[in-house]
Amino acid sequence: MEFSAISQAILDGDVDLVLEGVNLLLADNISPLLVLDEHIVPAMNEAGKRFEEGDFFVPDLMLAARAVQETMKVIDPLLKNMGREKAGRVVIGTVRGDHHDIGKNLVAVMLEGGGFDVLDLGVNVSPEKFIEAAGERRGTIVALSALLTTTMHEMKNVIELLKETGMRDSVKVIIGGAPVTDDFAKKIGADGYSDNASAAVTLARNIINM
Repeated sequence: MEFSAISQAILDGDVDLVLEGVNLLLADNISPLLVLDEHIVPAMNEAGKRFEEGDFFVPDLMLAARAVQETMKVIDPLLKNMGREKAGRVVIGTVRGDHHDIGKNLVAVMLEGGGFDVLDLGVNVSPEKFIEAAGERRGTIVALSALLTTTMHEMKNVIELLKETGMRDSVKVIIGGAPVTDDFAKKIGADGYSDNASAAVTLARNIINM
């Protein structure tokens, strides 16, 4: 499959070349929507595909994600001015007691590149903070990350608090992280589980379209 120069630069993790190409297109009055749909999204989809097939490794995916992250800083304000609707809203964070953020950051950037409005709460996030952020808009997906077996139980605490506050029916919860499994997701009542960033985007899209 042939990719545009911008898409290829994203796959190569070349931030300067990506920004140069994007700014040239924008200066030529190319719609930021076309830039996103024809250059950024295809590159992120390909990066995810290569990762799943073993042709990309975490460092490669992180470089591509960083290129997209920097590009979205330019594209996002323009899209908002156009009134473009996002694919959906995701509140993401690493649960309380856990300070790991590499995987969570990667998922956040992939979701943003996939057209989602992403609110990253950071690390060591309390259940109350997740609930507060999720309550700001109906239809929000809450994405929980944990890298320690000792912090996994916090995911269940977030779900339980959603139930207690009467928000569970209007909020979908997806989870991920090194020690997390599909069985664990089902056990705590999560709506979905992903073991990598690319699959997380697919999962979020499927949930939005349910």
